[in-house]
Amino acid sequence: MTLYSQAESNTKKTWMLLGGFFLLLVGAGWAISVLLGSQLFLLLALALSIGGSFASYWYSDRIVVRLTGAKEADRAEYAEVCRLVENLSIASGLPAPRLFIIDSSQPNAFATGRSAEKGVVAVTTGLLERLDRSELEGVLAHELSHIGNKDMLVSSIAVVLVGTVVLLADFFFRTALWGGSRNSREGGQARLLLIGVALVFLVLAPLLANLLKFAISRKREYLADASGALLTRYPEGLVRALEKIAQDPHELKGASDGTAHLFFANPFRGKEQERWIHRMFSTHPPVQDRVRALRMIEL
Repeated sequence: MTLYSQAESNTKKTWMLLGGFFLLLVGAGWAISVLLGSQLFLLLALALSIGGSFASYWYSDRIVVRLTGAKEADRAEYAEVCRLVENLSIASGLPAPRLFIIDSSQPNAFATGRSAEKGVVAVTTGLLERLDRSELEGVLAHELSHIGNKDMLVSSIAVVLVGTVVLLADFFFRTALWGGSRNSREGGQARLLLIGVALVFLVLAPLLANLLKFAISRKREYLADASGALLTRYPEGLVRALEKIAQDPHELKGASDGTAHLFFANPFRGKEQERWIHRMFSTHPPVQDRVRALRMIEL
């Protein structure tokens, strides 16, 4: 498998997963319209979710930087890493992103920003201390690939859809519980049936939506690995970086469930279990799977 074919395959799979998102959303909207006899809650949920997600997307760089405690890099102090970012940006044809530093012993990094022109790359002090030049270059190329592959756009679409499904489930449950539909007033059995359906939908719809979001995040990591290796022409540097980071025991204090999917590697230590249930709910593929994929591709 070549880097080009892996990138193409992962891109197709990502858009197929997004298609599944849309089907889930359409199905949820149809079910609510039929059972409640009104599209008011569907329209309200869509408006709230899209509006909130649009605001998050538009200000994503500032929000994430503040949440993680990152500080803009001083060019004199971090001259070497600044040059690496600029050289990789020239090679990839992207504008050089702003570089930020996170004061943490855990080696890690992330990229954010709503477009290439607004791109931000942040690295931890632990990453700069632990990795050699080729390993650091591999990580930076991975993060630049997230920007070049428009992963922020795909992630924002996923956020919109997850938020919409969760809001729909909540509105549906509350309306069914408090007798907000015409059908629920026709008899006790019909009301109990509606509440039962609402409970099932409340539990399953957000769960399925989040599973799709996690799957999309994992596919984008594989794609960024492939694109980053293509950019540096040296996959082994990225492989060694992954292996070093996986062995590091330090916690990343600035990480949260809301930002974990942005990082190069899972920022939560002790949560990289290999059981299938943990893989389903993980925002990152297992490190050994990423290493195996990188070593299978051909330049």
